[in-house]
Amino acid sequence: HIGLTEEELVQLANGDDFTRASTRDLPILLAAERSAATTVASTAHLAWRAGISTFATGGLGGVHRGASESFDESADLTTLSRTPITVVCAGVKSILDIPATLERLETLGISLLGYRTDRFPGFYLRDSGFPLEYRLESSDEIAAVMKKRTHDAALIVAQPTTTPMDQAVHDQLLADGMKEAAAKGIVGKAVTPFLLEFFHRESKGESLRVNTEIIKENSRLAAEIAVSYSRA
Repeated sequence: HIGLTEEELVQLANGDDFTRASTRDLPILLAAERSAATTVASTAHLAWRAGISTFATGGLGGVHRGASESFDESADLTTLSRTPITVVCAGVKSILDIPATLERLETLGISLLGYRTDRFPGFYLRDSGFPLEYRLESSDEIAAVMKKRTHDAALIVAQPTTTPMDQAVHDQLLADGMKEAAAKGIVGKAVTPFLLEFFHRESKGESLRVNTEIIKENSRLAAEIAVSYSRA
C-alpha cells in the first residue's frame, strides 16, 4: 500500500507481529502475504516507483558504530545512491557513527543540504557537531535543485528539530543504551530498534515526544517542497 487508510494505520501502530522491511525483504514478505513497516530504503524504493518525488522521515540510517569491524551499514545509503528522490529528515540517527555516515553520503554521490541551518542535525539534537556545505532557505530553492538533478541519487534535506533533547541527557542515554546492547549481545539491524526503545523507556517518553515533533515538522516541509516542485 502506498498510503494507508486510518484503519490500516491503527492496525500497523498497534500490531505486535510486524517486522521492519528493507528492500531485500519486500519480495519475500509479499509472496508470504505478510505485513511490515518500511525502512527509509524500502520507502524510497516504493515511493519512487509510484511517482512520488518527496517524502519525510525522522532520521536516516547510516554507518553504525564499530562498522570498521562489523561492516554494519544501513541499506538506506546504497538505496538512496540509486534513487532520485528527495528525503526530508532530521539528519541521521544520533546513535550512529555520524562522521562515517557523512563520508559515505559523499562517496555515494548523495546530495546533502541544510534547510535554514549550517550544521548537520543529529536527530534528537539540533547539531550533530558537523558543518554542512550547502544551506537553502525556502522550498522553492530546494525545488530548483531538484529540477537540476543530473544523476540518479537522492537529495537529502536536513532540517533540525525545534524541540531537541537536552544534550547531556541524550549523551548519557546513548552511553547506557550502547552498554546494555553490548551486554545483551544485540548486533546488526536489531541495534537501532533496541536503542530507540531504550531511549523511549529511560527518558520517560521524552524521546518519543521529540520524535513525534520531528515527523510533523519534516512532513510539513516535505509537503511544501512537493508543492513548489509541482509548480517549478
